[in-house]
Amino acid sequence: MTDSQTFVLIPGAWMGAWSWHPVARHLHEQGHSVVALTLPGLSYGDDPTELRLADAVDFVAGELDRRALTDVVLVSHSWGGYPATGAAHRKLERVAKVLYYSAVVPALGVSMADENPVYGEILRAAVTAAPDGAVPLTLPAIRGGLMPGESPDLQELVAGLVRPQPGGYMVDALDVPPVTEIGLPAAYLLGADDNSLARPGDEFADRLGLKAVTVPGGHMALLSRPAEIAEALVEAA
Repeated sequence: MTDSQTFVLIPGAWMGAWSWHPVARHLHEQGHSVVALTLPGLSYGDDPTELRLADAVDFVAGELDRRALTDVVLVSHSWGGYPATGAAHRKLERVAKVLYYSAVVPALGVSMADENPVYGEILRAAVTAAPDGAVPLTLPAIRGGLMPGESPDLQELVAGLVRPQPGGYMVDALDVPPVTEIGLPAAYLLGADDNSLARPGDEFADRLGLKAVTVPGGHMALLSRPAEIAEALVEAA
């Protein structure tokens, strides 16, 4: 793809628009329009207590309307596949294609907590234990689970930026199928060294009826290798 496109970037769990900013800068410098979103509950001053997955879907869909965006390439990272999928179903007239980058492709009726039984048990316990129902992300979890192999400086920077993830976002499911089942074009990009997903990325791509396109880096290469990830998004759009 060589023409200018509009990319709407949806972050993964615990993260805000900041996680996409290095990629967004490269896309912008190539002449594309870019919107990076921070979902409700993930900014300082937000109250995550009553938030549900439907609120995240409503927010993304509402931003597409509020900004009057059309022919959008909707891009999700990690857990962001949930609100991206829900919003794409709601706003078919505004979305040209959905790109999943090392992201969950939600199955009908399956929550994030349900994707991996061991992970799900830990996650549900954390939601129950937190007074506001929001799940924190610790530096050891970032080092060992989210960003293995990345520099300690980058790991520590991310640890200072993440916010507790609203529990409702993780235990609720969507009531819609993968977007390709309703004829919406999609692509699945998978980090070559990504071992941080709840299940193998190839399985998520298979839910779309697609083969994963391998891109450089691990789960958080959007921060450590943004130029390459931006180029991969442009090629897939």
